[in-house]
Amino acid sequence: MKEINTAQLLETITASVIEELRRHHLFEEPIRKEYVPVNVSARHIHLQKDHAEVLFGKGYTLQKWKDISQPGQYACEEKVTIRGPKGMIENVRILGPLREQTQVEISRTDARKMGLNPPVRNSGNVKESSPITIMGPAGSVMLEEGCIIADRHIHMTPDDALQFGVRDQQKVSVLIEGEKGGIMGQVTIRVKDRYALDMHIDTDDANAFGLSGNEWVRILP
Repeated sequence: MKEINTAQLLETITASVIEELRRHHLFEEPIRKEYVPVNVSARHIHLQKDHAEVLFGKGYTLQKWKDISQPGQYACEEKVTIRGPKGMIENVRILGPLREQTQVEISRTDARKMGLNPPVRNSGNVKESSPITIMGPAGSVMLEEGCIIADRHIHMTPDDALQFGVRDQQKVSVLIEGEKGGIMGQVTIRVKDRYALDMHIDTDDANAFGLSGNEWVRILP
């Protein structure tokens, strides 16, 4: 007797049942979500505790200015200066809360101004990234590595990922409408329970596509 492939048989039966239901207009196709809001991330810094104390003084506590798009994260009142081999940029905002490792996120335009060549990375991946100096009111921190250009990415929950039909770390393209619209590729999907649905791009990307941070863009299938 010929051996029966149970999995294949179930798949065939399921497909036949769904097709029959479709023919009688009894099957409702799942609605795939497509649009996500955009947030423009200007240059900023995440600090570890000992570096915060070097920059602002022993025992200093960062002061919250306002909440930002991701739950539990916020912009701080504090700003510092960053310096590279060819120049510096003042009034760079600190984001809280404190992290395990200091990280500076800038745009390619910022990098050229300071004479740096940082890699495009996921947040938190600073190994062998660009060196940079951070100057605060109480002292300075020289990072041997820690400066990156953040990759384009979309935060979402596992439920969002299911509805959009994507997975964690997948690269997708998004369609941007408007006068300078087009298709933006190499956008990383980031999935975690605590995330809020939001696409993050830097100021260079925003300027290139005419985005201000109040728009919605479409994830292409």
